[in-house]
This record gives sequence, C-alpha cells and structure tokens, in this order.
Amino acid sequence: MKLIVMKFGGATVATPEAMKQVAHRIFEKKSQGYDVVVVVSAPGDMTDDLIAKAKAITETPDERELDMLLATGEQQSIALMAIALKSLDCDAISFTGPQVGIVTDDAHTKARIVKMGGEKIQKALHLGKVVIVAGFQGETEEEEITTLGRGGSDLTAVALATALNAEICEFYKDVDGVYTADPRVVKSASKLSYISYDEMLEMASLGAQVLFNRSVEFAKKNKIALHVRSSTKPDTGTMITEEVKLMEGVVVSGVTYTKNEAKLTILWVPDRPGIAAKVFGRLASEDLNIDVIVQDVSEDGTTNISFTISKQDLTRAKGIVEKLVQELGAKGFQADEHVGKVSVIGVGMRTHSGVAAAMFEALAEKGINIQMISTSEIKISCIVSEERVEEAVRAIHEKFKLSNLT
Repeated sequence: MKLIVMKFGGATVATPEAMKQVAHRIFEKKSQGYDVVVVVSAPGDMTDDLIAKAKAITETPDERELDMLLATGEQQSIALMAIALKSLDCDAISFTGPQVGIVTDDAHTKARIVKMGGEKIQKALHLGKVVIVAGFQGETEEEEITTLGRGGSDLTAVALATALNAEICEFYKDVDGVYTADPRVVKSASKLSYISYDEMLEMASLGAQVLFNRSVEFAKKNKIALHVRSSTKPDTGTMITEEVKLMEGVVVSGVTYTKNEAKLTILWVPDRPGIAAKVFGRLASEDLNIDVIVQDVSEDGTTNISFTISKQDLTRAKGIVEKLVQELGAKGFQADEHVGKVSVIGVGMRTHSGVAAAMFEALAEKGINIQMISTSEIKISCIVSEERVEEAVRAIHEKFKLSNLT
C-alpha cells in the first residue's frame, strides 16, 4: 500500500472546529487506500505563548527547561487529532517524537536529528491505524527532551517520509502554495506550480515562512518530493522537486524578506591576519549563526567589521562582542536592530546576467539605501532599513514582472 506523510501547521489545528475539518481531510486520504502518517504542530500561537510565559519569568530561560515546556504544545495536538479521527470511526493512534524513536543531538531549542526510528509506526500502520506524530520534538541518547527549532515540525515530517519510504510528503497550510512574494505584502504575487529544492531552500532561509529551511535541505538530500497545498481547498499547490532544465528559463522565481535581522559593527579593529577568524570563531563557539559580513577597506591600520545576526541572538552577541572589543583593542561597537533583508532567488540566475543591476536599480528608484550586500549562485540579498523592507519587496517584484509568472 502507498504511504503518504501529511503535515498540518499550527494555524490549521488552532481550534477544535479546525481540527475536525483536518480530521475529515485525513480520513478522506485514508479512504483512498493510503497508509497515512500525520505530523502536527502545536495549535495556533501556542508555541509563542509558551515562550512568552517563560520570558515573563526571565529573559534568558534555561534551554533544557524551555524544551520541556515547548514540547507540550504538539502533545496536545496529537491527542486531540486522534480523538477527532476516532470520532469519525477512523482508527488512529498518537505518538510523541521520542516514542517513535526520533533521536537528536543535545543542542537544546535547535537540536539536529541523528537517528530515526520507525518500527512502532510500521506496526501501527500494519494494524490499519492512522499514525499521528508530534512534530518539532525528539530526545537525546540520554533521554532528554529536545526541540528542533522554529518550524521543526516540517523537519519531522520529511525525516519520517525518508525513514518510511513515503511516496510524497504533503504540507497542508493556510496558504495554497508557494508564491513569488508574500501575498500580504504584494497583492499581485503569483502562485508557483513548481520550484526546485535549491530555490525553496534559499527562500526558506531568507524569510519565506512556508517551509522550514532544514526540512527542504533534508528533502533534497534524500530526494523526497514535497507538495505545499491548502488545508481547505482540494487544488494542487506547489511541487518542490529536483531542478529541471525548464526552470532555468525563469530568471527570478521570488522575492523574500525578513525583519528578524540585527546588525553589529565592531569599530576600528586592528587590521592584521587572524582578527576575523578570532571574531567569528568566538561567535561560532557560542552557536551564533552569522549571516551577512562586510569588512571595510583598511585605513590607518584599522578597519570596521559589520555582520548581521537574528534579533533573538542580539543580546548574547553583544555580550561576546563587548569582550572581543577589549581583547582586540578595538574602539567599540554599534548595534542596530532596525534593519531587514530583502532577497531575490532563481536558478535562472546561473545563466543570466544583470539581475543584481536590476535589483539595485529598483531600490534606487525608490530611494532605498543598501547597507550590505550578499550573493550566492542563485540569490542576491540586501540589508536595508527595516521600515523600508516591504516597500523594497514591492519595488523588486514589480521590476522583475513576477506578477505575470506562473
């Protein structure tokens, strides 16, 4: 029998009524002859609410205890979904991540999967049950509860699809596919029928909240076909697969943005070999992910080093940078949490020139200043003022005529 993994996001299971609608969708798929494994997120904004409660006690809650707290959200979803399915006379059973053998490293709040089980799921499927698994969570070899980071339920779904040799992994969302830009920002954004793993990975990494970037990376590595579709409509959504020649004809597939950026600049750093290695080595040792890096031209034997980091890591990063300033003999540092990032993505950029020039021109026409630039083979990102981010997205989307893309 063909096996399918169905993943439902928090918005689709936010209320008992919504859960009943999802249960009917799952029952329908089961009735079509599929073995079905379901992965669910915590209901609605529950994860945010739990984080807020922890931070009301302290700005820096202990990460082990935070994982213990956050893992409870998905546990509510799986039990309620099993109850909903059984009310439809559809046999179902719920499991937590640890119960199905999801083993992770010990990096609390952003753990990585190191081993997947599947035997318990296979036994339940053999008995004709729909299996519902809590996303976002696992446990270490020492049986400590861990979570996989925001969006980690997507990763759970893809990892299970890989372990169980599923035919496809479907993501049911409150949107009906992947768009050329956030439809809330660009009303004329187009839905994409298909997109490559590489493009989706860049989009997810650069602010698009449709899929968790690590889930796309996992799918690409294991060649798992992904389908992003609406939780309420039967229509086909967006297929995410390996790149095909046809995709190169589309130079830019989408524009993404994020306001979750902060910029740090270390001022008048002595310009000598090994300084950058020391700065970014220290930050890496504290598990801080750096995004865009710019080093100024050296003047009088000193230089400025600027880099961006996520806003939630800014407080920790400032503490580290403050110590580095003293150790390096720099003159100080500046922090700016009012910046954002806009990016264009497209596999066609590999074979077409002029994309950067067009992007910069679109921003210049609106008087939007570019503070930093980062590029890769299929993307270009610019750091701009946070208050101009959405305007920048609309300008770039219009410049590349993405409203006509299908």
